[in-house]
Amino acid sequence: MLSFCNPRPHRNPVARREFLRIGSLGLGGLSLGNLLQLRAQAEAGKSPLKDKSVVFLFMHGGPSQFETFDPKMDAPSNIRSATGEIATSIPGVTFGGTFPQLARRADKFNLVRSFVTGDGNHDIKPVVSAGTLRANMGSLYSRVAGPMRVDSSMPSNVALFPRAVSPEAGPAIANFGNFESSGNLGTSYAPFVPGAGGGLQQDLKLHLPPTRLADRQQLLTSLDSLKRLADEDPNIAGSDALQRQAFETLLSGVSDAFDLSREDPRLVERYDTLPLANPDRIDKKWNNHRHYADHGASIGKLLLLARRLCERGCGFVTVTTSFVWDMHADVNNAPMREGMGFVGAPFDHAVSAFIDDVEARGLSDKILLVCCGEMGRTPQINNAGGRDHWGNLAPLLLYGGGLGAGQVIGQSARDGGTPATNAIGIPDLTATIMHTLLDLDRVRVTDGLPRDLLTAVAAGTPIRGLSGRG
Repeated sequence: MLSFCNPRPHRNPVARREFLRIGSLGLGGLSLGNLLQLRAQAEAGKSPLKDKSVVFLFMHGGPSQFETFDPKMDAPSNIRSATGEIATSIPGVTFGGTFPQLARRADKFNLVRSFVTGDGNHDIKPVVSAGTLRANMGSLYSRVAGPMRVDSSMPSNVALFPRAVSPEAGPAIANFGNFESSGNLGTSYAPFVPGAGGGLQQDLKLHLPPTRLADRQQLLTSLDSLKRLADEDPNIAGSDALQRQAFETLLSGVSDAFDLSREDPRLVERYDTLPLANPDRIDKKWNNHRHYADHGASIGKLLLLARRLCERGCGFVTVTTSFVWDMHADVNNAPMREGMGFVGAPFDHAVSAFIDDVEARGLSDKILLVCCGEMGRTPQINNAGGRDHWGNLAPLLLYGGGLGAGQVIGQSARDGGTPATNAIGIPDLTATIMHTLLDLDRVRVTDGLPRDLLTAVAAGTPIRGLSGRG
């Protein structure tokens, strides 16, 4: 929520706390001293931020390594991909049969075939930092970058769920972890969640007649005066300019970045995965049929929205559709073959559209796309045609970010159940992301950052073997 409230005309003016409502965008929690410090660092060329963004597409439920990027067609029938395989643009590398578009673009991204998440529990462990902070990875970034980018006025940390592009979609799945958690960092650094208030752009609109703005400016001045006393920052002398900037931010067209109607309709159509979803063909015998429909209807437009946000300065975008990759073949979940049709085909289309779009815009070095889930699936297909939980190997895709392309990092054992080369874990993925976004040497000497934060962003080793420009 980011709005000004319009008091009802027939009542007395509402309490001052109702004048200004600034939620997870964080303007209310970022001190002017900190914002000025970030601006001064940027102007002096000493900012710890690199000119890059991350889109973390979380494949909630646990995607199968076999039916995605490691088919193992030489293995017995109860192990190898249930959807067959398809040749890719990399000689000798094949993908599961529902990924024809990604197969043609395999030379544009990188795969890790020795990625281990550590256990087979349903949660969001690749997205939420370990240790004492327990914060969304985007919140770690936001704590360094500030909740709002000083150069673009964009929120630095956003989480996108189906309702951001499809108001009729079901609510986000919260049973297995809170994607919006900022942990011990404070709510100012939590992701901004468009659509959480029930609309697309309304959460970023100002619901206030211009004649009432002066009162709110007076409130903002009062609040910032209190912050001055607490900050005791020598840079605070420029606070009047920051007040104006903060207020102008609320009046600016930041919300336009969240409005897909401003995009070229032909590009929107290219991203659109609704024709692949075809909810009418999803058998309602599976309790998750609604989640399959929401995934298929939203994943393409969510990635388009993520690109728009990154292009305009947002640093970290978490994207997840629903709990759809859990293909046990039971009362809740479809078996592998049907499930990959419902889930894998829209994923293939959406990620391919994203790659094409980012390449066409010359942003492949500036935007890193990460695709993974919380685990993989068992080497053996169960008796009903599904696969069960497996924490010893999982698929991982990385595109862009200056990390090179067309690389297959690591190998799996013959049965696809464990790494045959050195295992790459979640701390290594976190390190790869943080090294992409931040100059860690400068982060370490940045004043005011919690020690736990420094530990979290510096833990692990960037994935070895990824070549590129960093």
